[in-house]
Amino acid sequence: MRVSASLTRIIGLANVVVVTVAIIGLSLLPTGARPHAKPQAGAKPQDTVPAPTLTPVGQPPGIVATPEFARQVGANELGKVPVLMYHRLLRKRMASLDRTPDQLMKELEKLAKRGYVPITAAEFAAGDIHVPAGKFPVVLTFDDGHPSHFALDVNGNPAPDTAVAVIQDVATRYPGFRPVATFWVNKEPFGLRDHASQAAALRWLTEHGYEVANHTWGHANLRALKRKRVREQIVRLERLFKKLGAPSSTTIALPYGALPRDKKAARTGSWDGSRYDFSGVFLAGAEPSLSPYAKNFDRGAIQRIQSNGKTGECRKWCSQYWLDWLDKHPGERYVSDGDPDRISMPEELQGNIVAKRGLQVIVY
Repeated sequence: MRVSASLTRIIGLANVVVVTVAIIGLSLLPTGARPHAKPQAGAKPQDTVPAPTLTPVGQPPGIVATPEFARQVGANELGKVPVLMYHRLLRKRMASLDRTPDQLMKELEKLAKRGYVPITAAEFAAGDIHVPAGKFPVVLTFDDGHPSHFALDVNGNPAPDTAVAVIQDVATRYPGFRPVATFWVNKEPFGLRDHASQAAALRWLTEHGYEVANHTWGHANLRALKRKRVREQIVRLERLFKKLGAPSSTTIALPYGALPRDKKAARTGSWDGSRYDFSGVFLAGAEPSLSPYAKNFDRGAIQRIQSNGKTGECRKWCSQYWLDWLDKHPGERYVSDGDPDRISMPEELQGNIVAKRGLQVIVY
């Protein structure tokens, strides 16, 4: 899909709107009681917790694709991928970025019925896409580490109406729907303030296949900071992950979608002797992302789509619009060949693949 100058201006405006609304939404964050993930009895805060063993959850067995098979399933691994952006889940929405648990449930059910399979932002940015043949990857992302994203009940299960509980429920009822997502958090993940609870929460999520990654220490507008402060905001959160025994981040979502003035500082750098190097930097809007195999894919500025309906300013750049658009333009959508070691595409697209991906290319 070629983007016209007018559409480019619309996308730019959309990012500005997302940033503005996010600021308003953050000012409305409730400060009352928050659900907390409780550590096991007798647990004590520690400076260092053993890192969990990471195992991909629900990845389908790979197959060996052929040109004939790729043609049969309509494989197009240079197609566009929806990376959906969520913020708070509230029973009663207080800002346009908010969604209710029921709205999240309905959107995930729609994705499952249409053949979408969730992957994490880390898997997407790395091009490590394991999706059954003929199906479509989707990336579910949640910003700010809000308490409505994850909490454990008294039995150690995801609390009702949290994002994780909704995802797990949909995955149970639609077995091909992988229960994975990416949570980009700040210095108090999911509203938790003590390290024992934080460690327990991150351990549960990573052991169940979810990604928890960097959204800066204090939800900083990186555009307004000097390079040194940008790096400090990123490194301080990475040090917290290390202290909690969580894996280092391989992706970052920029607060307000704002790139720093030195764009490279968002992806790689160092502060106070600690380095970071992300495989993907994610923005705040406002169209499906290019495939990570595409020649023009910019891993330093990956587009996302705000989850919302088709009203007001969302008529042409939020999730309902774009998911319907991809249904109407199936030739533009990423369709998996089911083979993680090969990239399959129609013959007319073979000039758009990035060189030296290290994977075998199938053209039909």
